[in-house]
Amino acid sequence: MRFEKSIRKFNKQHSEITKRWLKRQDRDPFVHQAKAEGFRSRAVYKLQDIQQKYGFLHTGTVVLDLGAAPGSWTQWCVHQGCHVVAVDRLPMDPLSGATVVCADLQDDSAQAVIQEALGGRIPQVILSDMAPNTTGHRATDHLQVMALCDLVLSWALMMLPVGGCMVIKSFDGSETQDFLKACRRDFDRVSRYKPSASRKESSEFYIIAQGFRGSPAQADVP
Repeated sequence: MRFEKSIRKFNKQHSEITKRWLKRQDRDPFVHQAKAEGFRSRAVYKLQDIQQKYGFLHTGTVVLDLGAAPGSWTQWCVHQGCHVVAVDRLPMDPLSGATVVCADLQDDSAQAVIQEALGGRIPQVILSDMAPNTTGHRATDHLQVMALCDLVLSWALMMLPVGGCMVIKSFDGSETQDFLKACRRDFDRVSRYKPSASRKESSEFYIIAQGFRGSPAQADVP
């Protein structure tokens, strides 16, 4: 009996959360704009805003979009004339003009799969709009976010050429400053920026790291 009451309470709370989310989506101008313009999510306007401020994407730029699903960042990069490899561990619908790869970035096999998709090209920009599934416990959620940031940074150090750029979604918390310091060890310019499409109540911001100094292995190449 107690179990059944708990289930009913959970279902009621979940229903209320869903209603609030749907209501917020219905009132969100970026959601309506994305639908009208054929983009897969409102997140596209965050990247558009970041690009307008920092200008790291150009026609022909090779982009590695990590955690790309549902694909709005990939769509926008393709529209800018970039060569894009989009990677996600979840299946993602194909996108004209982009190569879509289903791979887990933590798997040992992922690098070979991504290198094959790149076809010999070197990514000049690595993007990540990834966020973990939240638990509701702020400290735990922040640590999960920072684990993803560390993962993306490790890929950037492995894949980017000298002068390359990395853009990562993050959230403010106890580990933020240490991660920014880690980025500054390997990039000439590291900025944090909150796009206008980010919700005001969210602690979300983006890290834009430009001017990759190169890995030790790259420094050894004559």
